[in-house]
Amino acid sequence: MVGFVGDPLVIFSLSALFILGGLGFTVIGDVTHKLSGERKHLQLHTKIMLVATPTLLIVGTLMFWLLERNNIATLGALSAGDQWLAAFFQSATARTAGFNSIDLAQMSSASLLFMILLMLIGAGSTSTGGGIKVSTFVVAAAATYSFLCQKNHIVLFRRTIGNQTVTKALAIIVVSGLILFVAMFALMITEKAPFNVIVFETISAFATVGVSAGLTAELSEPGKLIMVVVMVIGRIGPLTLAYMLARPEKSLIRHPEEPVFTG
Repeated sequence: MVGFVGDPLVIFSLSALFILGGLGFTVIGDVTHKLSGERKHLQLHTKIMLVATPTLLIVGTLMFWLLERNNIATLGALSAGDQWLAAFFQSATARTAGFNSIDLAQMSSASLLFMILLMLIGAGSTSTGGGIKVSTFVVAAAATYSFLCQKNHIVLFRRTIGNQTVTKALAIIVVSGLILFVAMFALMITEKAPFNVIVFETISAFATVGVSAGLTAELSEPGKLIMVVVMVIGRIGPLTLAYMLARPEKSLIRHPEEPVFTG
């Protein structure tokens, strides 16, 4: 896609496909039913996605432009309009598709770190993308905000988020973090590559984004096997895998509650 960095038709056409695919089938269906009059109100999940997606796109575009506008190897050599096009495309593709219109190997460490965050957040639930999912990130952020503000309930768009949803979001983040830590640790043993490159490649594989900072082509056989396992887990979902491996145990006893010091 580097050859089309200044082509608005290609950039916006592909970006539209990334965004629609990243919203998820339930969101598209819900919006369709709302527009046709079959449904009076949008679901909470749809509202979250319709607000969070453009927010991430705008923030991502601005950050990539700010971080790379003076880098002659990426955006610095482009015209002002092409710089914004490339920054927007990189923001749109980072959470889902895996295309790139600039050389990722030449990006600054700060840009790679921000791209890692976008890849980890990923796309929407029931979408074609990976990552921990946008709604998981939003629920976790809302829960943190409610805790810091000492609120008893987590409210989004005048709807209360249940404790089970918050617990599930926390479980997804913890399980994903554990899987990524193990994979990165193993790759640091098998591969001779910088820390930031290994982190980037691992999260790219886990989020099924597919972008590379140059390490993938140089992976050893054990490294390739590790990446394959990470990609499979990222595709089926870390929590789904945990559910498959865990043995459900129903307890008939409810023990007394007692506070534990944390933080």
